[in-house]
Amino acid sequence: MADHSFDLVVIGAGPGGYVAAIRGAQLGMKVAVIEANHLGGICLNWGCIPTKALLRSSEINHLLHNADQFGFEISGIKFDFKKIVARSRAVSKQLSTGVGFLLKKNKVTVFDGYGKLAGKGKVTVEKDKKVTDTITAKHIIIATGARARTLPGLEPDGKMVWTYREAMVPEAMPKSILVVGSGAIGIEFASFYKNMGAEVTVVEVMDRVLPVEDEEISAFALKAFQKQGMKVLTSAKVVKLEKGSGSVTCHVEVGGKTEKMTVEKVIMAVGIVANTENLGLENTKVKVDRGNILTDEYLQTAEPGVYAIGDVAGTPWLAHKASHEGVICVEKIAGQKDVHPMKKANIPGCTYCMPQVASVGLTEKAARDKGHEVKVGRFPFIGNGKAIALGEPDGMVKTVFDAKTGELLGAHMIGAEVTELIQGYVVGKTMEATELDFMHTIFAHPTLSEMMHESVLSAYGKAIHF
Repeated sequence: MADHSFDLVVIGAGPGGYVAAIRGAQLGMKVAVIEANHLGGICLNWGCIPTKALLRSSEINHLLHNADQFGFEISGIKFDFKKIVARSRAVSKQLSTGVGFLLKKNKVTVFDGYGKLAGKGKVTVEKDKKVTDTITAKHIIIATGARARTLPGLEPDGKMVWTYREAMVPEAMPKSILVVGSGAIGIEFASFYKNMGAEVTVVEVMDRVLPVEDEEISAFALKAFQKQGMKVLTSAKVVKLEKGSGSVTCHVEVGGKTEKMTVEKVIMAVGIVANTENLGLENTKVKVDRGNILTDEYLQTAEPGVYAIGDVAGTPWLAHKASHEGVICVEKIAGQKDVHPMKKANIPGCTYCMPQVASVGLTEKAARDKGHEVKVGRFPFIGNGKAIALGEPDGMVKTVFDAKTGELLGAHMIGAEVTELIQGYVVGKTMEATELDFMHTIFAHPTLSEMMHESVLSAYGKAIHF
């Protein structure tokens, strides 16, 4: 059993871990990363990336079935579901291979197995329940991510009741699906399967879909989903699942009554749980609260020399948050002078359903609840020439400003390509731009981004096209 000495060891090679490892190597550290499954982690292999590949296929299917509005006559549309799934997996494999190349390029040593703290500055690597290596390091970053949350009595079996993993690689296209949870994961799968032709029902325990989004955006999304033929039950709860030979009967409590509905498959999308087990934390000062490792603003835990980033360190559970935390953490370790702690209010959130949803900062309600006097602007897609030309007239852009200072408190969008547009507001918010900065910015015509300008103008009664 070899002994290895490093400046930095990272446990987990997801979007937080591999980025932290590469940045550490760039700063002159001798770095190792420990990964038991796939380089790139859940996001790249079983989350963000493969779902986007699937959603792209469903968008094409939707477009082909609505090609007549663009002057095309297409008949006999068919798809090979196995090829759609295979393409998704190939995209993930390509990127996972790319992560391996980047780690090798930056001279990061990769250990195959599970990492576990084994004393001050020491980590063991386990494979097949055997310790294969012992690593010593001045600094240890925990980036072990998270897994799907399960509910008692509604546990996934991988056959009739799926987690996101099974939902990504089905052997055949189901005719009907019930999705439990309408957060980003649930709604993306609901959108994918609906656009591929399945009958889809969504059950949400909260009083609205996409509950973390601005209330107006949630309401707009609900109408869009219902218009597509999706059945959505809010303030509802799945209390029992009865599995048959080829179907699942779901007992759903809604409005004080229990409804029964039978579907081919059920997808559980009720959040995630941080992977903090079997890390050797019990022998350290590391504190865990409600399943998440507690850190300071630079990702340091209560145990000197031990840090935590990404999903394991708490919300928001986003890949780009994990990556940014990795850079902040490593640069602080390296003594960089220009390191700034994460401002969570500047982290964008994106949901790639149809229509897409994107946001940054405070919702209107949250801003008012915090005591802000606000100015709110709105602009609809139907008022934008590019949106109409694209055949995407449904959507809106909403901006929330502090009435006294002109600070952009939040931006909320729904419609075509808003997951790309949101970055304009994120840059502005990071630079602490005021309403005047946005107003004085020239937006190219004809583009969807013009709606961002008009929404700002709207907040101050200056909108031109609406």
